[in-house]
Amino acid sequence: MTKTAVHSNDATEETATRSQWWDVWDQFKTHRGAMVGLIIFVSILLFVVVGPWVWTIDPTHIDIRARNQGPSLAHPFGTDQLGRDIFARMMAGGQVSMAVGMTAMALSLFLGTLIGVLAGYFKWLDGPLMRLTDLFLALPLLPLLLVIILLFRERLSSVFGPEGGIFILMVFAIGITSWMQAARIVRGDVLALKEREFVLAAHSIGTAPRKMILRHILPNVMSPIMVSATLGIANAIITESALSFLGLGFPPDFPTWGRLLFDGVDFLQQYPERVLFPGIAISLTVLSVNYIGDGLRDALDPRIRGR
Repeated sequence: MTKTAVHSNDATEETATRSQWWDVWDQFKTHRGAMVGLIIFVSILLFVVVGPWVWTIDPTHIDIRARNQGPSLAHPFGTDQLGRDIFARMMAGGQVSMAVGMTAMALSLFLGTLIGVLAGYFKWLDGPLMRLTDLFLALPLLPLLLVIILLFRERLSSVFGPEGGIFILMVFAIGITSWMQAARIVRGDVLALKEREFVLAAHSIGTAPRKMILRHILPNVMSPIMVSATLGIANAIITESALSFLGLGFPPDFPTWGRLLFDGVDFLQQYPERVLFPGIAISLTVLSVNYIGDGLRDALDPRIRGR
């Protein structure tokens, strides 16, 4: 009887969890902007991930005879000053920009969630951690990123290679300079959750802090965490593009959308499409991620979901 009751409780909890996520999906589907954003984002992911398997032209192949060509069937986005296919470089550049954005977002979200939870749950850590957050918020972002890249670029490149070194440096620099908003949002939610009945009940029976955070606090702050994740991807892609546009990103033969913008500026008058295509890709990605974030915020808010 005991085993049957345990299995029954597990099945009930699993069904309730599945039902909750179905409710979130049902609410998300009603947000037209979020669905449009999801379709655009998935399409861009397919373009940069699956596209190179279909369009097999090497993005680094140089063909001087085909340089500076406009869009055509052979080269849908034309070629650059070295005869490299811009369509293939857009796919390769999207892979790098997406990888940097998602990895930097993961680092930023980990730091923000960790600091926010610790500051909200442990009163003695609240003051020091929030002053640290205020310090990072007061720092000028772009000059700080430039200093980090200029100081560590050569060292990391010598160890991990030019591409690997700048990838690690980009992720690290963007991640440690963009966690503050997530930390403040998570801290506020944790402070509110500490006064809820189920948390007070868990305290009364002597639940350890680690178990309290993992089982009762973190699952209930998933809404701001997921919204921060979507916004973090957009911010990381924009930051990487800005750094690459300034010439402080990946090497010239290693395309990213920001690097393609940088390379196309010199030919803006003669070949405006070289700036137009990567600019549209960045804009659509950021816009779609922001719409997805809006939809997740509404879908994960129980006050809206219950209407």
